[in-house]
Amino acid sequence: MAYGLESLVIRHTHRVPSPAGPSGEGATAARQFDAALTSVGFKLSAELLERLSGLSGSAVVHTARRTLRTVSEMVGDHVRHNAYFIDFPANVPDTEEFWTRCVAKALGDDTSRENVLTQLAHGVVDLLSLPAYGRYQHTYEQMLAAQDELIASAGDRVTVLHLGRDLDDELTDLYLALAGSTTPLGEEHLDDLKTLAHRCALGPQPGSIPVRENRAVVNEARLMAGADLLLDTVTDVLRLACALSGGDVTLQEPTRFRAFPRPVRRALLAGLDAVVAANPAKLADVHAHREPFKRLGERLHPHEYPRWPHAADVFAVARGEKEARSFDSRVEKLLDESGVPGAVRLLESAPGKLFRALDFLLRTAAGQEERDAVVAAAVRAAPEVSGRVVLSVREHLQNRERESGGPRIFVNRRGRGWVAPDTRPPVPAADRDRLIAALDAEMRRRLPAPGRLLLDPDVLDVALPLSGRASAAGLGVLPRGSVSAVGGDRLRFFVYWKETGKRTDYDLSALLLRADYSTDSWLSYTSLKTVAGVHSGDVTEAPDGASEFIELSLDRVRGAFIVPQVDIYAGEGFEEVEESFFGFMVRDGGQKGRPFEPRTVRMKSELRGTGRVALPLVFRREDDGRWRAKWLHLYLKGISAANRVEENQVSVSKAVRAVVEREYLTVRYLTGLMTDRPTAVDLWDGKPVPDEPVTYIGLERPEGLHPDSRVVTLENLRDLIPG
Repeated sequence: MAYGLESLVIRHTHRVPSPAGPSGEGATAARQFDAALTSVGFKLSAELLERLSGLSGSAVVHTARRTLRTVSEMVGDHVRHNAYFIDFPANVPDTEEFWTRCVAKALGDDTSRENVLTQLAHGVVDLLSLPAYGRYQHTYEQMLAAQDELIASAGDRVTVLHLGRDLDDELTDLYLALAGSTTPLGEEHLDDLKTLAHRCALGPQPGSIPVRENRAVVNEARLMAGADLLLDTVTDVLRLACALSGGDVTLQEPTRFRAFPRPVRRALLAGLDAVVAANPAKLADVHAHREPFKRLGERLHPHEYPRWPHAADVFAVARGEKEARSFDSRVEKLLDESGVPGAVRLLESAPGKLFRALDFLLRTAAGQEERDAVVAAAVRAAPEVSGRVVLSVREHLQNRERESGGPRIFVNRRGRGWVAPDTRPPVPAADRDRLIAALDAEMRRRLPAPGRLLLDPDVLDVALPLSGRASAAGLGVLPRGSVSAVGGDRLRFFVYWKETGKRTDYDLSALLLRADYSTDSWLSYTSLKTVAGVHSGDVTEAPDGASEFIELSLDRVRGAFIVPQVDIYAGEGFEEVEESFFGFMVRDGGQKGRPFEPRTVRMKSELRGTGRVALPLVFRREDDGRWRAKWLHLYLKGISAANRVEENQVSVSKAVRAVVEREYLTVRYLTGLMTDRPTAVDLWDGKPVPDEPVTYIGLERPEGLHPDSRVVTLENLRDLIPG
């Protein structure tokens, strides 16, 4: 358990909890530890190296083993990455040549000859029936022996691990940060919060838990620990019931409620009763989730507890036996009866709903006077709206400058994306601009004075993490819409998967698009070689895990976009396999090495979305010839089996265009609001940092920051979002 908690801290903070152990002469072991870390692209900070050097050698080795295991998992080096073609990227054959070779081998095999001859007589050969196709023809060790050693490059990735505080302090800080997050967490972080909440339920708590899913996870732990519950809506109780049943606290997927023991039933019913007794209008919230409430009522048996009559009312509303008009129905009625002005007056009592309806209200208002009333109401309500919603509306409005008819991207909480033409009438430009100015002023008011601001230029084009679900767990992963530079001469993608129970075939492909998003070419198992690159070969099953790679020489790519994708050809989905992840590496010039070299990995992200086609990111050639990545984190529906890059190139192209052409709010926007008032601003260029406390915002924490500095990196970028 201790390893798991230490690993959790390292993954989230890139800090190693202060190592414990007897004092000694651990300098030699510490240097060896640092050298071992270098092989996977990490290193010890000077402070952490000094701390380890003062411990005994055995204590250093103990810390090293656990830390190396964690960082290897972070970068994807905890598994064996074999390639079908042993010399990849050298000596990859043409597709037809390779298939012919497989057929020839099958004809020379007594067990397969007759079957292949029969297929040839009918003019079609099933590749999967050929013994040499889709299955490794060499061991991992043989592949390593055939590859040259990696030559170190100044461009190889180096991630610094810093010295943390005691494990208990680190866990408490991480719990407070996750529980009090102003933006929803991704599934993996929500699972981590659950682990932390059960440990920290009776300790220090955040001042508020604004995200409802987080509150459900914390309430589950508090209920088990006998602490008071944090409830102010009936939906809070429903989410808690889902958490207790191991279901979906986001309420997007149906939960099968368990049979709760009596103490839990009493706690849930008492919570419902207290919420409704304090504000009977909360009964209206039941309508949004009537079916789950009906199923929950069947498990709680409210009729057995007459002392909580308001709880019984909740289930009466769900069954349609008691009337409780929903807020949305009241808004609709006012729109019908008195138009936009009447609806706006009611919506002002629910600022969040008002903000989410602004586009509709401005489009349907009858004249400038009504639009003025909508804008004025939004300005008055802005201080009561969460920072995440204010920023989301601000981003939405800046994208309404485009003409109608362009692509509009929709992405649900599970990463499933789809594109439709934007058929909405335009929002009048003057009203849109007034709202944008008002929202900017509200954000400027909320942002804390940064003092001396130290900025890493590489972080400026990172999109604000308005939802943790706009990203994925992993290393070097940026939120959807972020843009980052891509150095190096050669780009190599990789996918790894390990099936759980049945044969599973994932296919790594790369679609190369022209500037108008039309297809130039592609690399896949049906096109192993192009002018620009090569594919490592098709692996069609993964009982022990399997990897596929694509390498591209960037100066030989003819198109404007490179779109890596992972297609599910057969078997288990991304959420069903034991493990699956995607990443990319960058190599300089003639760097050799194995197909997978952890030091060259720039990004590794988990594949855990719905859909049968994964689109992690797109690479775009800029006007100056340099390449930059824009992060997608999308899953397209695809078809149930046999997804191929050739078949989905149109849908992929539409999704890529919709994200590429959308303008996302970035760190540059927020820091711009911070710096348009008196403050000292420095761009960090890798040189020694100031001796005084600063607010540092960057991709990774530099060494030597003053201990009183406020530090915001990728691991806690959500802290930039005001409450």
